[in-house]
Amino acid sequence: MELAALGLQAERHFGAPQDTEWAIDTTGALWLTQSRPITTLYPVPESRSAAGGGTRVYLCFSLAQGLTRPLTPMGLASLRLIGSSVARAAGFAVPDPRRGPSPYAEAAQRAYVDVTTPVRSTAGRRILPRVFDVMEARSATVLRQVFEDPRFSVTRTTPFGLLRHVLPAAVHARVPETVLRGLLMPKAVLRRVDRFTRQFAGHLELDAGAGPLERLDHAEQLLGSRLFTIVPAILPLPALGFAALWAAGKLLGGAGRGEELQKVLRGLPQNVTTEMDLELWRLASAMKDDREAREALKTREPSRLAADFRGGSLPPVLHAGLARFLARYGHRAVAEIDVGMPRWSDDPTYILGVLANYLRLTDPDMAPDAQFSRAAAEAEAAVDRLAAEARTRGRLRGLLVRAALERTRLFAGLRELPKYQLVLGLAEVRKQLALVGAGLAADGRLDSGEDVFFLEFDELRQALGRSNADGTGQHRNLRELVGERRAAYSSELGRRHIPRVLLSDGTEPEVLYAARAGTADGALSGSPASAGSVTAPARVILDPVGAHLEPGEILVAPSTDPGWTPLFLTAGGLVMEMGGPNSHGAVVAREYGIPAVVGVPEATIRLTTGQQITVDGGAGTVAPT
Repeated sequence: MELAALGLQAERHFGAPQDTEWAIDTTGALWLTQSRPITTLYPVPESRSAAGGGTRVYLCFSLAQGLTRPLTPMGLASLRLIGSSVARAAGFAVPDPRRGPSPYAEAAQRAYVDVTTPVRSTAGRRILPRVFDVMEARSATVLRQVFEDPRFSVTRTTPFGLLRHVLPAAVHARVPETVLRGLLMPKAVLRRVDRFTRQFAGHLELDAGAGPLERLDHAEQLLGSRLFTIVPAILPLPALGFAALWAAGKLLGGAGRGEELQKVLRGLPQNVTTEMDLELWRLASAMKDDREAREALKTREPSRLAADFRGGSLPPVLHAGLARFLARYGHRAVAEIDVGMPRWSDDPTYILGVLANYLRLTDPDMAPDAQFSRAAAEAEAAVDRLAAEARTRGRLRGLLVRAALERTRLFAGLRELPKYQLVLGLAEVRKQLALVGAGLAADGRLDSGEDVFFLEFDELRQALGRSNADGTGQHRNLRELVGERRAAYSSELGRRHIPRVLLSDGTEPEVLYAARAGTADGALSGSPASAGSVTAPARVILDPVGAHLEPGEILVAPSTDPGWTPLFLTAGGLVMEMGGPNSHGAVVAREYGIPAVVGVPEATIRLTTGQQITVDGGAGTVAPT
């Protein structure tokens, strides 16, 4: 007890948890011989909903979005505004939208959500882990372990509280109507979605002559009320597609049909991410036929090519093709939910590196467009086969199975569209903020226009409200603030371990309960994501920018978002530490028929580049060979 008191005294003295060394002398007296800060502790999130007391459960939203890197201060500020708009749409009070809804929290520049209330309710325990089973499977496993903790026993057994918020929001967003149209008039509802997305994109931009405060107002308005409207308008349709797949499985007998049904999800139409990837492949194919463009991609570094593109000195065919691609997809990026991250149109270095990688692919059978066509043909054959099998048990059953699987094919690919449209809006927010930052830098209020992404909205308004005559001290303080935040951000970039679930007492349940995922023969285990088996060298990639991936190698990554997926086109397989069967990486891997296993703990640590491994996407295993 005396030793514990001494440790607490050291912590109070230094103001942070301490790693101490101590001794006991011959008289029994205690001595501290050394004390230093514990730098490996992950900071504990704190939400406003924690004011009620008791231990809280925090779920990492960043990881659920396939994002392991920190978010910039403006990226976090933008997420808080979007979160507030979601909460208000569901009928929750949000006193200050800039602080986010009450369950929102941040730690180590990552976004967390306080899920204590759903964890302690019967409805929440049914819904929350099932959602994460398909989004981020390991998070679902950890949540189920948390359910066993007596501190989080169920206090709400009826779903009325949830329904009171969900049903009015769903009705307001016309979700029931969308689902009904999808069942009865699938082609018409797709045309309706197309019209909606065109209108949404058409109303994002602001007039070029707007002033800085107007630009700031526009950015906040987009984040606070307009961007999220795209999600309930589209999301019910891919949900219907996956529900139809589940229904078809039940009609076919349920258990044991998972791998067959998974084939239906290959080569899906309406998937904007795979359409983007195939467009990039077509651009690379055109470069192969142009000697000057081909030599430029082979001999110049991607960063040099990007500078040449900005300077207008790329070979004409390459310059024109890249410009066309960026005009359509330039709003995308790696870690694209962070408005502080440069878009491909800002810096096309990554895209040019991917194009150079594509030139190494010489086997026509491995060409992504050929793989996609084969996958689509296999999926259509699977629909015919399963419908014929169901028909042997009754004509009506056969018709129902075919109708369900056809709707799966039509709607499941839309799973990528809501985020695509959100990112389109975030790119407009970034554009307006960058213009504000450029103006502040020109006036001497910031050192660089990019510094704007290390400030928040209220700080920006303060900066815009001060004149050059009386704001010198404020400008210096802003620069100091930006400098501190840039240093903290740079430090966080090096953090490798991010808790997917964290308790407010600092406990990480995954570490407390879970053993390393492995099998007796040394294979790693995870969640099956895309069926098939492949044996090839591993390529561990932590950051896709500048990454080199030889055709046929197995990509091993901590997580992926749509910005990673151009690398998938030449990969032989995929292994991810994060994700679930319906995460971005899994969806795109299935599109091309690439074997994939997700949710493999410590995959980027336990596997090494060049190591020969076998990925079994049906069994969910990764084995050294």
